[in-house]
Amino acid sequence: MRQTTGLLCAALALVLTVRPGSADDREKKEPPKPELTDGEKEVLALTNKEREKAGLPPLKANPVLCKVARAHSANIVKQMKPDHVLDGKSFADRIKDAGYRARLSGENIGFARGNWTAQGIVNWWMGSKPHRENILNKEFTEIGVGGAQSDRGEVFFTLVFAVPAR
Repeated sequence: MRQTTGLLCAALALVLTVRPGSADDREKKEPPKPELTDGEKEVLALTNKEREKAGLPPLKANPVLCKVARAHSANIVKQMKPDHVLDGKSFADRIKDAGYRARLSGENIGFARGNWTAQGIVNWWMGSKPHRENILNKEFTEIGVGGAQSDRGEVFFTLVFAVPAR
């Protein structure tokens, strides 16, 4: 079964503090920026567009959450089981296992067959009360987006929402 695990997490804006040391030293300490597929970028943009319509700030892509979302979508494809709990682990377990400390978290999963579109997946989430509530939750500040495609052409997306613990 072919899996597409490289998915979507928008480039993160980094704030650098001015401190002694060369620019090379600071660049070495920047976290890697996740590379998103076009589909992942579109799902993220459309998700943030829905938030904007509701007067909410955009969610910022987090590389750890993107890794969690991608891995879950890939596992859904592997097992062909679109579920929030796989291998006995919930999204909260997966987030914690990845080393992300969340004060609050949530997850959306969705899939499409054939001529899928990012807009179609986001529209489906917005038409589902619990998925819509996650997208429009004013407390969430960060997101991970990940997609995977089965060898039969089904496309699965996972959104992982969180508020980091301080």
